[in-house]
Amino acid sequence: MSSRRSLAHPTWKTSRSKKEPDLRHGMDLPKATALESAAFLLDVFLPTAAKGPLIRRPKVEAAAERLGLDDRAVRRMARLAGKYPEGPLMLRIPGRQQAVVLQPEHLHHVLANSPEPFSPASSEKKAALAHFEPRFVLISEGPERTARRALQEQVLDAHSPVHRLAASFLPIVREESDQLLQHAKDAGPSGALELGWDDFIQSWDRMVRRVVFGDNAREDHELTNVLARLRGNANWSFLKRQDTRLRTKFLSRVEDRMKHAEQGSLAYAIANMHPGQQAAPVDQIPQWLFALETTGIATFRTLALLATHPDHLATAKAEVQRDESQRQHLPFLRACVLESLRLWTTTPVILRQSTREVQWPDGDMGTGCGVLIYVPYFHRDEAHVPQAHSFTPERWLDPNDDEGWPLVPFSEGPVFCPGRQLALMLSSAVLASLIEKSSFRLSSEHALDPQTRLPGALNNYSLRFAVMGTQLDGSRERAA
Repeated sequence: MSSRRSLAHPTWKTSRSKKEPDLRHGMDLPKATALESAAFLLDVFLPTAAKGPLIRRPKVEAAAERLGLDDRAVRRMARLAGKYPEGPLMLRIPGRQQAVVLQPEHLHHVLANSPEPFSPASSEKKAALAHFEPRFVLISEGPERTARRALQEQVLDAHSPVHRLAASFLPIVREESDQLLQHAKDAGPSGALELGWDDFIQSWDRMVRRVVFGDNAREDHELTNVLARLRGNANWSFLKRQDTRLRTKFLSRVEDRMKHAEQGSLAYAIANMHPGQQAAPVDQIPQWLFALETTGIATFRTLALLATHPDHLATAKAEVQRDESQRQHLPFLRACVLESLRLWTTTPVILRQSTREVQWPDGDMGTGCGVLIYVPYFHRDEAHVPQAHSFTPERWLDPNDDEGWPLVPFSEGPVFCPGRQLALMLSSAVLASLIEKSSFRLSSEHALDPQTRLPGALNNYSLRFAVMGTQLDGSRERAA
């Protein structure tokens, strides 16, 4: 496995002995100047937070794309990394200990040593997720966290490329994809077939609700809408008061859906495991609805990449044609989704918080220190990532690739995203169903030419496709 996805502890890139690193106990980690700290907040943190950490704000996404804010943030990080090769780098923020990770060995070390001493239950994350899933595993600690993590990994088949319920999930994917194409056919003016974000995400959400709860939840738009309202509140973290009445209503609805879940769904699986109260099964389910929606964003962006990269599209179509797994495992299409997530990650910031004093080779980090990893910098740093601004899914298929530079679309280490394999299975299956039956031409104005540098941001809300050659029920319809 490539070290960019390795869980191994890092090798400190210093002149000191690898066996006995010179830990500078009692010394301070390097500290940014006040001006550098302000620049980081202005160029990196504030634009990222403004987009919405729990649910995206479309107008801000559009502005970030138009103004090139993501590229600006990566450049800011690269300048800091060049000036501070040691670290992590402490920011000057009044009343708060806050570190930012700039070097790959530090990133690997933090993620490999989570949840202890680098807890995912940071103060900001606790305040945000408490708005709709107050007992979720990421903000839990001790025995409760252990029970909830074990339940998540078991239900989601975290370590298996093919989920054990794939035979139930994949027919849902085909049905919803066909209905999406049929809707595009019926809705297109003058016989032209069109596909935009609103139609895609409605279809995607129907699929997700069926996967999580079963067919009887397909049209439960209210459940998704209430969750969206709570996620909107969560965007403000501790700055907005929790709507406990709405949260109680939502979690009661989730519990009722879980009790009446259909066989072959995730909720049915979790209910029939009879987890104890410590595992808090109801609070684990909202994250599936939330996280799988962000997978929909990555899938739609991947479709845009395939529509503008004919060579990769041909490779993907050939994989679908020769597939004998019934869409359960499509390595190249999975690599395309991973590459889309590298280019435009849906989780741009990974937060940790130290549970005790931590000794680094370059100084000490105090208890309760926030640790921030800005993922787009590591994914787009052209000094270390070959073809950093190009669509190169092949990089995810080479088992001998050992560059050591971290690409972490689903995090890594003990707190890696347990839904990674399920997300990749569903997204690649959706793409297979779409490209097998139709051809897509990007009709919105986005610069995704394979011969040029891909932009630092891609606003999924404004993506539009002309759909051609759609095959439905054995017939062939062509767009004008």
